[in-house]
Amino acid sequence: MKQTELITNQDGSIFHLKLKPGELSDKIIIVGDPGRVEMIGGNLDKISMRRSNREFHSITGSYNSKRVSIISSGIGTDNIDILINEVDALFNYDLSTKKRLDSTRSIDFIRVGTSGALQSYLQPGEIIVSKKAVGFDGVMNFYSGIEEITDPEFEKAFMEHMAWPKRWSAPYIIDADKNLYDKFIKAGYTGGITISTPGFYAPQGRTLHLEPYHKDINDRFLSFSYKGERILNYEMESSAIYGLSSLLGHRAITLCSAIGNRVSGKFINDYKPIMNELSKKVLDII
Repeated sequence: MKQTELITNQDGSIFHLKLKPGELSDKIIIVGDPGRVEMIGGNLDKISMRRSNREFHSITGSYNSKRVSIISSGIGTDNIDILINEVDALFNYDLSTKKRLDSTRSIDFIRVGTSGALQSYLQPGEIIVSKKAVGFDGVMNFYSGIEEITDPEFEKAFMEHMAWPKRWSAPYIIDADKNLYDKFIKAGYTGGITISTPGFYAPQGRTLHLEPYHKDINDRFLSFSYKGERILNYEMESSAIYGLSSLLGHRAITLCSAIGNRVSGKFINDYKPIMNELSKKVLDII
C-alpha cells in the first residue's frame, strides 16, 4: 500500500485522529460538537485517554467498569468519512506494515446529536432513533459495494415522490443495525426515517438571502410514506455512519433530540439538559 493511502504521523498515530491502536474502546459514541465530548465524559468513572486534533476530540474511559470512547466528528459526512475509516484502521490494520489484520474486530458506533423534526406531531426535545438514513451527501456513492447495502425500491419511490432534480447526487438509503435499533426502541424512543443533508441552509429547505433550488422540499418530506414509514427528521451525519459501518462490518445507530420542529417553528435554545440526559441513558444501555 502506498504511504498516501493510509497515512500515519511520525509518532505512529493515524493521520487525522492522532490516535494509536489500543486507545479506543470498541463501543464509541460519536458527537458533532467537540464540547459535547467533555459533557458526556463527565459521566464516566474515570478517563484514561484524552486527545484532540482539529475537530476530532477523543476520550476513552470507563462507565460502570465498562470501557467506552467518545469522539467528536465536527459537522458533516465528509468528516464521518475520515472518522469511520481511521477508527476501522486503528482496530483492523497493522499501521506499521499497512496490512489488514487476519482477525478483525467489529465496532459499535452510537451517534448522539441534535436534529430538526419534520412531522408536526413531534415535540421539541423528543428523541428520535434513526431506523433508516437517507443520504443526500453522495459520500457512499463513491464506494464499491454500495448497491449491496441500499434499498433500490425505496430509493426509486423516494426520488419519484420528490421529483428529484437531475443536478443533485442520487440519494441512498441504509438501515441502522437491527440489534442496536431494537435496543434503543425498547427504551421508549421514537423510530423512523432520517434525512442526512450536505448542508444546513438550502439543503434543509431554509431561505435566507438565497432560495433553495427545490422550494417545496419540506412539504414533500411531510407527505412521503414508504411501507408505513415516514421521514421524521433532518441531521447531517448518519447516512455515512450507517453506510461505512455496514460495508466495514461494524454496527451503527443514531439517536437525536429534535431541538426544533420545522413545521411549527418551535425551537429549544437551551437543549444541553436534554442532551445530557440522553447521553446518560445511552451510556446505561450500551
